Amino acid sequence: MKKVSLVTGGAGFIGSHVAQHCLNMGHRVVVLDDLSGGFQDNLPNGVQFVNGSITDAQLVEQLFAQHQFNYVYHLAAYAAEGLSHFIRRFNYNNNLIGSINLINEAIKNNIECFVFTSSIAVYGTAQLPMNENTTPEPEDPYGVAKYAVELDLRTAQSMFGLPFIIFRPHNVYGEKQHIGDRYRNVIGIFMNQIIQGKPLTIFGDGSQTRAFSYIDDVAPYIAQSVANPQAYNQLFNIGADQPYTILELANAVTEAFGISANIQHLPARNEVVHAYASHDKARTILGAESGVDLKTGVQKMADWVQQIGSRQVTMFNNIEIAKNLPPSWQEVAK
Repeated sequence: MKKVSLVTGGAGFIGSHVAQHCLNMGHRVVVLDDLSGGFQDNLPNGVQFVNGSITDAQLVEQLFAQHQFNYVYHLAAYAAEGLSHFIRRFNYNNNLIGSINLINEAIKNNIECFVFTSSIAVYGTAQLPMNENTTPEPEDPYGVAKYAVELDLRTAQSMFGLPFIIFRPHNVYGEKQHIGDRYRNVIGIFMNQIIQGKPLTIFGDGSQTRAFSYIDDVAPYIAQSVANPQAYNQLFNIGADQPYTILELANAVTEAFGISANIQHLPARNEVVHAYASHDKARTILGAESGVDLKTGVQKMADWVQQIGSRQVTMFNNIEIAKNLPPSWQEVAK
């Protein structure tokens, strides 16, 4: 009998790739997504799509009762770290309370494993490279929400025996990413700006460093983790090892499009300056490899972007706190 998996956020970027890998593993896959950041054309052939939100507790309860899930892959989130300072209620409703709706039903329905996609945002400014033994000190509400869900999963495992696997991916990019999101995913933002003939905008001087992770170095390991008993009740950093500055990234992106870099520097914003992680644990237990270098991955994504064209830039129109909002975002608060 086929295993049945729920993939939340499965019309989004990472979620759609995880859903495809679950199908490849022979699972029957139900995708729950409200399309706030994803697209129906991202959905792999063969999934059952439910247009709805994890914040709808009644809908979540109905889906668990109807499908008798074996596994939950929880990837639905609003993952704009910088913006989360200014949309605190929205952030916690979507990224924390919505997650708790899923955990409640997972406990009541005795699922075999709850796979949660967290973020290295939980670390905040930490000693580098960040590893799983580093004490989390998140510096934005998005990271706080992700860490709270991690803690709740631990309590659910201790009290109710709910098995979990936590992943902390970082700076993931690749095909199917929403390049029209102006608040996150810098590679997608750069590529959308190039397609539209605009300069590449960089907050501050561009010396910030990140290790950019191609989707194929992340999604397969998330999907396949449920088949590895050693992974249960563990957390893993997952992604690329090599950090690059934002300026180096801008040069790699423009090179992929065969143009010269045209950069516009904006005032620096409140963000972690340097963030990259150790993946020794994922290599040891999951066999994870960071096999796609930045130049190759960026070129793959650039080829895809040139096929689909630009995406309309999405605006967030429910800013809760306008104080200290970066000037380039202030029009959405009016």
